[in-house]
Amino acid sequence: MAIQAYGSRRDDPASRKFGTFSYLPAMTDTQVRSQIEFMIAKGWACSIEHVEPSRAMDTYWYLWKLPLFGETDPSAVLAEVAECRAKNPSDHVRITAYDAKRQTQGMSIVVHRGL
Repeated sequence: MAIQAYGSRRDDPASRKFGTFSYLPAMTDTQVRSQIEFMIAKGWACSIEHVEPSRAMDTYWYLWKLPLFGETDPSAVLAEVAECRAKNPSDHVRITAYDAKRQTQGMSIVVHRGL
């Protein structure tokens, strides 16, 4: 059996993927919450970012407020995600968790795909 190529095109933002896991179905709210709980349990600072679909492949996305340093409540992070989505309904939204000990990103997940 031959490996099938994914038909993405630069001129069609809807066809683009955001890494290996974006071929999976979108996460449910419960699954997103579990990922945030994992980030918080690791002591990572959550940050919410957004960008227009046409610029989704750019390295830098817009930062939504300041990173949530020291936040221990997943509901607070989810509330910020909901507010970001409400203010930017056509943008992609992602949560990036920063690991201060290693001075790098611990993980990053897209939690909303814009129009």
